[in-house]
Amino acid sequence: MEQKKGSLKSTIAVSLTNYLDAGAIVAGASGLTLWQNYLGLTEGHLGWLNAISANCFGAAIGAIIGGFLADKYGRKTIYTYNMLVYMLGIAIIMFTVNFPMLLTGFLITGISVGAGVPASWTYISENSEVGNRGRNMGISQFAWGVGPMIILVLGMLLAPGKADASAGVLFDYVQKIAAFVIGNDANVQAVNVFSSRLIFGSLFIVAFIAWTLQRKLSESKDWEEAKLMQSKEKQPGIFASFGTLFTNKVNIRTMLFLAGIYITWNMVASVMGFFQQHIYETAGGLSNGQANMVTAIQWIVIIAVTYFGFAMFVDKVNQRWLYFTGTLIGIAAWCILIFVGIKNYAALWTFTILWGIHAGLSVQAFYALWASELFPARYRAAAQGVMFFAVRGIAAIWGLVFVNIYGEHGEGFSTAAYLMIGLLIIALIIGTIWTPKTRGKTLQQITKERYGDENP
Repeated sequence: MEQKKGSLKSTIAVSLTNYLDAGAIVAGASGLTLWQNYLGLTEGHLGWLNAISANCFGAAIGAIIGGFLADKYGRKTIYTYNMLVYMLGIAIIMFTVNFPMLLTGFLITGISVGAGVPASWTYISENSEVGNRGRNMGISQFAWGVGPMIILVLGMLLAPGKADASAGVLFDYVQKIAAFVIGNDANVQAVNVFSSRLIFGSLFIVAFIAWTLQRKLSESKDWEEAKLMQSKEKQPGIFASFGTLFTNKVNIRTMLFLAGIYITWNMVASVMGFFQQHIYETAGGLSNGQANMVTAIQWIVIIAVTYFGFAMFVDKVNQRWLYFTGTLIGIAAWCILIFVGIKNYAALWTFTILWGIHAGLSVQAFYALWASELFPARYRAAAQGVMFFAVRGIAAIWGLVFVNIYGEHGEGFSTAAYLMIGLLIIALIIGTIWTPKTRGKTLQQITKERYGDENP
């Protein structure tokens, strides 16, 4: 039954989860050096922090847990209480005084990020009007872009100075806060790390606001109806429904399709998310300041295109051609770096803008929309949890492989770039050929068309 008016308000409230998810990843990466200097961490310690963070295995584990629980106890129930878990993880990081505390904070935050994704994407889809489902999912992706942008700006404003760079304009306040908390005799590393503590503090505040807003939302009607039907017909329990994911032929085809587009694309996107500045500095020859500036500008492009390109048009135009165009732009961007050269300043800027346009029309936005449409309500969140688990797990492994291909100084950049193009071509072909015809249909219609009268 298609209820739903005023879905925009609930979409904005739930989309804060995406802001916090992406914000945690960027905040963790931006403060690594400060924590390393403060705690005397080795590269091995940093590797562990990355592996269990919101960018990798922490989120993978959380997605499996969150997807399962969201189908069993409800979408609102999970992402509301999950926000408390997120705040706990952030608080541990804020008050960290040793590596075990920092590792624990990263792990708890990562699990929370993973748990929130399937519940929030599913809720947004199920509570959207037919003509606004893609728009609302685009707004959630818009929030995902705003998070890194704000964290990057905060990082620049609060950053401590270095030998080759002046401190951020707000670093004086960081020093005053540090002096108030730990005294005037604290060493430089202890003071500098307060920049990262304050950035995580901003995430804690937004998480509290999100928790307050999300508590007031109603539960998904689709989930309530699915649970009622299951109770009346004495359907198999959630474990049996979860197992159906791997036995029902329609589900298997759907997961292969979604895996084909999302895993291949995310192998490229995860590299861009974690290694972009490093690539610009080593292979492109930019300074650290230049690399950060270019990346910040790219995020502005991503945010603008996500809203004005994806959110405003995905419900109105042929989704196959919008997907094709966006992915083709990403391929063109990497071709420019290979055939013109990453050391060419014009080529680097062209790549930056084109990749920003591509990321605004990204495969992830289409994946979030289609994954929330193509599975029945009974295990819609669990299915997304399985997919997200696979994607983040593979991203963690791929990151280790990529650094060996790329090399310490970017000597393997061309090989890596050709691999990026190959992965994007796979995503382009699979997504364009098998684009699902779901635009303008209710979720109930889509389920009926795909599964017939069977009760999957």
